[in-house]
Amino acid sequence: MVLPMSRATRPASRLVPEVPLLRRSKQAAASEEVAVPAHFRCPISLELMRDPVTAPTGITYDRESLEGWLARGHTACPVTGRPVRLADLLPNHATRRMIQDWCVANRARGVERVPTPRVPLGEADAADAVAEVSSAARRRDAAACGVAAARARALGKESDQNRRCLAAAGAARALSAAFGCLAGERVEGAGAVSGAMGEILAALTVFFPLDDEARSCIASPASLKSLVSVMSHGELAARASAAIVLRELASSANPHTLDAVSKTPGMCGVLVGLVRNPVSLQATKAALVTAYYLVSASDRAAARLAELGAVPVVVELLVDADKGTSEKALAALDGVLCVDAGLAAARAHALVVPVLVKKMFRVSDMATEFAVSALWRLCRASEAGAAACRAEALRVGAFQKLLLLLQVGCVGVTKERASELLKMLNGSRGSVECIETVDFKGLKRPF
Repeated sequence: MVLPMSRATRPASRLVPEVPLLRRSKQAAASEEVAVPAHFRCPISLELMRDPVTAPTGITYDRESLEGWLARGHTACPVTGRPVRLADLLPNHATRRMIQDWCVANRARGVERVPTPRVPLGEADAADAVAEVSSAARRRDAAACGVAAARARALGKESDQNRRCLAAAGAARALSAAFGCLAGERVEGAGAVSGAMGEILAALTVFFPLDDEARSCIASPASLKSLVSVMSHGELAARASAAIVLRELASSANPHTLDAVSKTPGMCGVLVGLVRNPVSLQATKAALVTAYYLVSASDRAAARLAELGAVPVVVELLVDADKGTSEKALAALDGVLCVDAGLAAARAHALVVPVLVKKMFRVSDMATEFAVSALWRLCRASEAGAAACRAEALRVGAFQKLLLLLQVGCVGVTKERASELLKMLNGSRGSVECIETVDFKGLKRPF
């Protein structure tokens, strides 16, 4: 009698996860039986090559696998150990055609044909694409600028190698200079200038991070005014791209850049507008990050954002925000609460304390840090507004959550402020009924 093999003794190649009530299709089962010829497999990934390239060492690899190998810091051929560079790789058209023929011959067994790969950019081609942008900008030909920027963006998105090649050729600097050349022109609707600026900004997002020269072009007064104009009056896609480019500028944390951004007329208003009337989730997050850097660098920017209604807009967003949005919104809110105008707006809003207490847990350590900090700012003063915030915090269960937070473990400033908050709230515990807030169904919103 032959006993069936246990899972531990079965050959590794036969270990297939068993899914109840789920059968593999005949096509999938057939494809598993097809043995890929060894010379069609990449020596790095051991998978069927889709874009075979030959190194000077004579070994053929899949382009994506070898590019990844080199990007991880390796400089030698994995098989021979001899030096190899990206610029030395040559497409192996003969092997690629053989692989495609083999795929066609095995199509009935479930093998899909490998598409013909696009030829990657060379240094000369990249230089030509960048020169096309610069030439159109010098002529102040908005339509040509838009076309050239769109081409650079499409080429950069085709592959990492194309993006690196264009970046090395100065694509970001050329695009930033082109935007500066068009700056100051009227941006309305779907005109030529508006369309060109949108294409330039979309192309710039492909070549992050920007170097100092590219940043300085975009951070010029004229370019910043045009960014505000695009975010106010441009097409939806252009508004989103402008917000992302602005975030890239702000995230440099350069004091001069942040000062120039905060002093640009209409900048704070357009940031609040992007959160109040979302263009896209990515644009909303970009606006919040930019606001955070601005309020971290300038009390004047924090006061201006508070005057423009940033507090109620951000708090309303926080009610149903995902993790990433919550972190960025809490960071911006905490910064606005550093000024009196922000504190006054927050203490007058019915949702602020409940939202902060709710966001202390179950989001992330970063969200906890900013939520505790914001609540600490609201409760630490001695005036009536702070006392009302302390009473509200007790009603929605802040005391219990702070105790739990300290038991679970927190460090640094967050631990200090959580401890201070507990001391503040402890004096009012006897006169206030404490409840644990799970959601906001019972709260009346002031909107």
